[in-house]
Amino acid sequence: MAQGKYKYIGIAADGRKVEGEIDANDERHAKRTLRRQGIRAKKVTAPSPFDIDLGVWMVDKGFAKPFGKDELNRFTKQLSILINAGVPIMECLDILSKQEKNLSLKMSIKNIMEMVSSGKSLYEGMSNQKGFDKLYCSLVKAGEAAGILDTILVKLAEFMDKQEKIKKQIKSAMTYPTIVLVVGVAVTYGLMVFVVPQFVGMLKESNQKIPAVTQFVIDVSNFFQDYTMVMIPGAFVLFLIFVNFIKTKEGKVAWDRTTMKAPVFGNILIKGNLAGFSRTLATMLSAGVALIEALDICIETIDNTQIAKDLKQVRASVVKGKSITEPLGRIKYFPPLVNQMVKVGESTGNLDTMLVKVADVFEDETEDAIKTMTSLIEPIILVGLGGLIGTVLIAMYLPIFMSAGGA
Repeated sequence: MAQGKYKYIGIAADGRKVEGEIDANDERHAKRTLRRQGIRAKKVTAPSPFDIDLGVWMVDKGFAKPFGKDELNRFTKQLSILINAGVPIMECLDILSKQEKNLSLKMSIKNIMEMVSSGKSLYEGMSNQKGFDKLYCSLVKAGEAAGILDTILVKLAEFMDKQEKIKKQIKSAMTYPTIVLVVGVAVTYGLMVFVVPQFVGMLKESNQKIPAVTQFVIDVSNFFQDYTMVMIPGAFVLFLIFVNFIKTKEGKVAWDRTTMKAPVFGNILIKGNLAGFSRTLATMLSAGVALIEALDICIETIDNTQIAKDLKQVRASVVKGKSITEPLGRIKYFPPLVNQMVKVGESTGNLDTMLVKVADVFEDETEDAIKTMTSLIEPIILVGLGGLIGTVLIAMYLPIFMSAGGA
C-alpha cells in the first residue's frame, strides 16, 4: 500500500474514543505508530488513490528534485537553533518538516522522525537517508554522544559554508572565460564557413596569385565546410567517451594526476582539497572523534584519488604509532611551513585548533590562486582569439592589398 494519510478509529489510554488521520507507509505501520501514541486502533482505513500525497509519490518515483548542499545547510542551521533553544528533537524535526519546501528533504525529515520516535538515535535516522553523507552523520553521532549536538551542527553549517564558498569562487572564475571562449569559437566558425567563401569567390575572379597564409585559411575553411556534419557528432562522441573514461577507476586516477600537474589550475585543485581535508579533520577532532576514524572519513571526502592515496599513507603511519606530521612532511605538495604548524599543534595538544588555522591558510591561498588564474586566463583567451580572428581577416585582405600595390 502506498504511503499517505490513514484514517483511524481507536481507544485512547483514558478510554475515550478517538479518530483522525495519520501519515504511514502501510496499515501495520499506522497501527504501530498509534500504539506508540497510546491509542489502540479499532479500525484503520487505507487512503484511496485520490488521497495519496502527490509529493510523496513524486519522491518515491524519483521525480522530485533531490536536496542539495544549500537545503541541507539551511536545515542544519535551523536545527541547531531549535536544539539550542531547548526544543525537544521530535518537535524540532516536526517544525522543520512542516516548513520545508523541498519534497525530498521533507520526506527525509519525516523518515528520520519515524526512526527517532521508534527509539533510534538521530544519527541512525540520518544515516539511513540519502543526502546525509558519512562525515555529516559521524559528526552528529559524536555530538549526540557528547551532548553538544547544537554546537556540532553549528560547526557543520560553517564547514559547509566554507566548502560552498570555494566551489562558487572556482565556478565564478571559470564562467567568464568559458563564455568568451564559446563566443570566440562561434565567431571563428562563422568566419570560416560564411565569410571566407565570399572572399574566395572574389579571389578566383581576379586570377591573381594567392599568398601561402591565405591559401592555408582557405584550406581550413574548406575543411570546415566539408566535414562539419562529421565533426559535430564526432566531437560529441569523443566527449562521451572521455566522460565515461574518467568515470572508470583507471580513468579517474589518470585524470586526477593530469589535473594536478596543470598550470595554475592544478595548484587551485591541490590547495582546495587540502583546505577541505584540514577543516574536516579539525571539525572531527574538535567533536571528539578519534584521529584514525577522523582520517578515514576525511579520506572519503577527498575527490582527488591521488591526494586520497597520499593521505592513506599518512593514516597508515599514524596507525603504526607515528605522529601525523612525519608522513605529511613526505607529501611533496604539502607546504613545509604548514607542516610545522601542524607539528606545533600536535605537540601542544591543540591539533584541532591549529588545523583550523591551516585550513584558513589553504583557503586564502586558494582564493589568491583563483584570482591569479582569472587575471591570466582572460587576457590569454582574448589575445588568442583576437589573434586568430585577426589572422583570418588579414589573410583574406592580403591579396587585395597586394593587388592594389601592384596596380
